[in-house]
Amino acid sequence: MPEFKTEELVLNMGPQHPATHGVLRMEVKLDGEVVVDVTPHIGYLHRCFEKHCEVMTYPQVIPYTDRMDYLAAMYMNFGYVEAVEKLMNLEIPERVKYIRVIIGELQRIASHLVAIATFGMDIGAWTPFLYCFRDRERILDLFEMTCGARLLYNYMWVGGVSHDLHPNFIHKCKSFLVDLKKTIAELNDLLSYNKIFIERTANIGILPKDTAINFGATGPVLRGSGVQWDLRKKDPYSIYDRFDFEIVTGKGEHGTVGDCWDRYMVRVREMEQSIRIIEQAIAQIPDGDVTSAIPKRVKPPVGEIYFRVEGPKGELGYYIISDGSVNPFRVKVRAPSFVHLQLLPILCKGHLVADIIANLGSLDIVLGEIDR
Repeated sequence: MPEFKTEELVLNMGPQHPATHGVLRMEVKLDGEVVVDVTPHIGYLHRCFEKHCEVMTYPQVIPYTDRMDYLAAMYMNFGYVEAVEKLMNLEIPERVKYIRVIIGELQRIASHLVAIATFGMDIGAWTPFLYCFRDRERILDLFEMTCGARLLYNYMWVGGVSHDLHPNFIHKCKSFLVDLKKTIAELNDLLSYNKIFIERTANIGILPKDTAINFGATGPVLRGSGVQWDLRKKDPYSIYDRFDFEIVTGKGEHGTVGDCWDRYMVRVREMEQSIRIIEQAIAQIPDGDVTSAIPKRVKPPVGEIYFRVEGPKGELGYYIISDGSVNPFRVKVRAPSFVHLQLLPILCKGHLVADIIANLGSLDIVLGEIDR
């Protein structure tokens, strides 16, 4: 039994708390308003994704990947199909590669918009939430135009994509990117450099560089601590090595490097880099048939693979074992949100109750990916 002092209070936050970003229960031990410890309790959303994969064919697994990080479903597809293609040694058309990058980076922006919007609302800012969701709707409009769906897509298939881009897609995408640049500037004025927001997030939940690395943090959480690590640059996959963009890191502009503000600001600035990548991809995209390489039967040879991509929330990895049949023998997912949630007790100790919400929001977790 852990030691429990009589003046301490145990408080449950969730699993139906609006700021837990899903069905998460946090068991909080308090000394007055000061946090002594936080224990996250997960498993409320468990759907046996990895076990389901063993009785599904490889293409049938794709819709299940959508349902992990349902706020970045396109990138869940992206990582899985690239892993299977590498296992099969399958070469895909150039046009498909560019479409996947364009769609993937739009999905990154959409995911970051939700992270920024909900983080601001957790702190008490309502207007930025409306701005971010307005722009996210335009991305969902582009996705709906492309594949007919707005949240769960099953768009990226092994060997290609389900539909080519709509004739109006490029024009509408360019128009959106122009407007998004203005929105980011407004967002910085409204929220990023707002005095109250800075006071609520600067020097809160400081994650030192060595701790972030030791705990396996990736994505904006790791880069927020000042570590220049982005798989799109450091271990390029698909065609990311063809584009010019920067790795955004936290710099401690309003306090110590690796605080809540840094993690938030990395996501804001990453949207600007995603815009750069999309603009370059649109300018370079070739013509071609997007379904020509889709095999009639997906049956990889006996073997195994671990393939990782830079998802919006961090390193998303798929470990697949093939026994030579049409069903994977084993699928294991390395989900960034699952890794990042373990950091919560470290970030919260010694802070106030209200700072728990800021710390949790700065990690940008999604429970579908954690519980699977």
